[in-house]
Amino acid sequence: MRFSRQAAVAVCGAVAFLAAACGSSSSGSGSSGGSAGGGSKSVEVFTWWADGGEKAGLDGLVGVFNTACTGDKFVNGAVAGGAGANAKQVLASRLQQGDPPDTFQAHAGAELSDYINAGQIEDLSAEYKEWGLDTAFPKGLLDNISVGGKIYSVPANIHRANVLWSNKTVVSGAGITTAPTTMADFLADLDKLKAKGVQTPLALGKDWTQEMLFEAVLISDLGPAQFTGLWNGTTDWKGAAVTQGINDYKKLLSYTNSDRDTYDWTDAEKLIMEGKAGYQLMGDWEAADLDTKGFKDYGYQVFPGNGNTYQWLADSFVLPKGAKNADGTKCWLKTVGSADGQKAFNTKKGSIPARTDASPADYPAYQQAAMADWKVDTAVPSCPHGSACSQGWQGAVASAQGKFSTDQNVSALQSSLAAAAAQFAPKK
Repeated sequence: MRFSRQAAVAVCGAVAFLAAACGSSSSGSGSSGGSAGGGSKSVEVFTWWADGGEKAGLDGLVGVFNTACTGDKFVNGAVAGGAGANAKQVLASRLQQGDPPDTFQAHAGAELSDYINAGQIEDLSAEYKEWGLDTAFPKGLLDNISVGGKIYSVPANIHRANVLWSNKTVVSGAGITTAPTTMADFLADLDKLKAKGVQTPLALGKDWTQEMLFEAVLISDLGPAQFTGLWNGTTDWKGAAVTQGINDYKKLLSYTNSDRDTYDWTDAEKLIMEGKAGYQLMGDWEAADLDTKGFKDYGYQVFPGNGNTYQWLADSFVLPKGAKNADGTKCWLKTVGSADGQKAFNTKKGSIPARTDASPADYPAYQQAAMADWKVDTAVPSCPHGSACSQGWQGAVASAQGKFSTDQNVSALQSSLAAAAAQFAPKK
């Protein structure tokens, strides 16, 4: 992982361009976005971004939308609740009743397959070409978010899942002077921390945080191509490499806090901040969170063995079928994908733009490094964050891994994961 490399790229896509493309001097019914001239039309944007950096990012995006799409009025349809749990329930009810918002937030990638199969969202492939997103976004992302050869959402950002965070003082105090680059190196360093009396060498939380750690291990043991194959049906979940991955994951659990199943990710992060833990695997929203909390003594690297693999997840927006203001929604979607929209959102959210033409100078050190990697690394998806698997598949994996946290039965976990894939993987 090349966290030290800087990218020298230029910003493009001015607000004026968006205004020209999204605005309309006539009525709002015939344009591909915007409804100027015929009076303001509402665009209800349904999200779970109700507070903190997420709300600040949304506000930044809305500012660009208000300038670019002057004929449309933003209506905030946010439903509060961690990771969208409450919002998804409300959304499901509205979609079932035929009352969709004009657009809604969803994780980009395979998670959208539920909405696609139900005929609830529109294909945006033509708009990608029209708006230049087919060249602004990297090919790996386009491949990952395509479902059946079509694209149904516009990502507002990119987060990285496979980042290992550390307390630099704790790690150096155990005699660790170089970053571990292999699983063997990492296990040796965890042993050093344990020998030094560190209470929790590897901090861990519950549910999806455990799934994230497991996936990072699988990337190390399978490599990016075979890891991606787990989700598209080309890699066998019953294979020896997966067995090795589960065993390596089981070893890592022995270095974690015994009360992990009661911890949220921020509780595990607190162990890092208090010097009670050496490492934590977590998405790169942790950088913004640590900075906000004033903790500066942290280090970061790609998870050992992941090499130049960038495990991504993205918040995205869609065009629901039956949206009351489809033109206004398209203007919102174009704003979301634009250089100005992504800058306004991500500088406040702590993520990076999905576009590869953003300026690193607009971002803090971690994000600059992540942007450089995003341009050249191999992109792989995440199941717990929706880019790799459907919502039903997510639930099956979560159930299997929750059980494994207690019984640590390797063969039972592998069988359950294989069964889930057989049930939910895309049929060839």
